[in-house]
Amino acid sequence: MSTAPLASPDRGIVLAGVEKRYGSVVALRGVDLAVAPGQVHVLLGPNGAGKSTLVRILAAGLVPDAGAVTVGGVDALANPRHARARIGLVLADERSFFWRLNGLQNLAFFAALHGFGRKDALERARVALGRVGMTELAHRRVDRYSTGMKASLALARALLGDPAVLLLDEPTRSIDPIATAAVRDLVVGLARDDGVAVLFATHDLHEAAAVADAVSVLVDGTIATNIRGGADAAALETALLHAAGGTG
Repeated sequence: MSTAPLASPDRGIVLAGVEKRYGSVVALRGVDLAVAPGQVHVLLGPNGAGKSTLVRILAAGLVPDAGAVTVGGVDALANPRHARARIGLVLADERSFFWRLNGLQNLAFFAALHGFGRKDALERARVALGRVGMTELAHRRVDRYSTGMKASLALARALLGDPAVLLLDEPTRSIDPIATAAVRDLVVGLARDDGVAVLFATHDLHEAAAVADAVSVLVDGTIATNIRGGADAAALETALLHAAGGTG
């Protein structure tokens, strides 16, 4: 597998020359990145490297200062609403669920926001819960979910619209090892079985090694190096340290 595969124009992710500043602080500089359908592409870097900024730009929630962004075949800068419809987004420490509602009710509500009618929204919610192994928890209130269950529910919500692209920003940061392994397996399965293009942002070397088909190391807002999948955590650590030293 090449280190920078060309993404399918109708399903993948393509960024070209993306830049973002916050005043005098450069968050991203000249970022080029491509993620193909069926690929889990890990964005690896230390906290503050620019990973969350890049994910927010891809999610059409933040406008870059320069560059081009295509998500699922849609120009995310020209048509952000259409781009969002192609995206499933999972963030760390998700807190936007209604805790007094159960899992099914929460997902049905968010499916309605996607434009589905009541009956279809409930069916979408049931299917999404089944895909993440939470059917038996559908009628449990979310405030009684464990942290891992909430992480899985966030992933289920991301699947409501059958996304072509899945964006994950530190999705396992606060959950236990068993729940972490379950989320990783689900993500890899979505890429392999459904052809979803996955961008997985993390600073966890072992997580990157566990899921990646390819890894891009982001340091000081720049893609410092690209690595083929199959590298272990030690190799990724060496690459990350080298990249950090190389960018000064």
